[in-house]
Amino acid sequence: MTAAADAVRPLHVRRLGRLPYAEGLELQAQLVAERQAGRIDDTLLLLEHDPVFTLGRNARAENVLHSEEALRARGFDVFETGRGGDVTYHGPGQVVGYPILHLAPDRCDVHRYVRDLEEVLIRTCAGYGVEAGRVAGMTGAWVGDDKIGAIGVRIARWVTSHGFAFNVATDLTPFDLIVPCGIRGRGVTSLTRVIDRDVPLGDVAEALAGHLAAVLGRRITA
Repeated sequence: MTAAADAVRPLHVRRLGRLPYAEGLELQAQLVAERQAGRIDDTLLLLEHDPVFTLGRNARAENVLHSEEALRARGFDVFETGRGGDVTYHGPGQVVGYPILHLAPDRCDVHRYVRDLEEVLIRTCAGYGVEAGRVAGMTGAWVGDDKIGAIGVRIARWVTSHGFAFNVATDLTPFDLIVPCGIRGRGVTSLTRVIDRDVPLGDVAEALAGHLAAVLGRRITA
């Protein structure tokens, strides 16, 4: 390895499979504390969640179209969480990425970080021949009027948590039970819907990891 390559900060990628949302929250909290203390390198968690609705710090009650009791009766967990943004859905067929990154010293800019995550989603779409982009005043990656990837982050002492959710083969019907991300008049889509063929979830997860490393200037380690 060259000296230049050795100077690139490592990114440890953990592929966790399917986890309940509560376990994902607990793991993030542990890793954030370890990253803040300098005991671990930057880390990316890749996973799926059991069906769950999550409410960010800016969530509005009217964007959840059914009571918490009704949603739980239909098999969904419901969590209030510390990320930014409004309400969204996570479930099987969706790649969730939780980057635990120390943005200091050179990337201490929240808006830049969100744009970086959008770029990761956009590049991943491009790899499958899908033209995705940004929408002014909104976050995420969009294919036309439909959101294909959502972003909600938390940053504490310049260490990130939460992150992105990219719809690969997600059942989109649960999004009808909320106003996704609090945005009315727009829809939600998935990669398999757009390209009309199945795509291995693991392949998309690896593409997302590769693009995250490239955009942030990191080197993936096992």
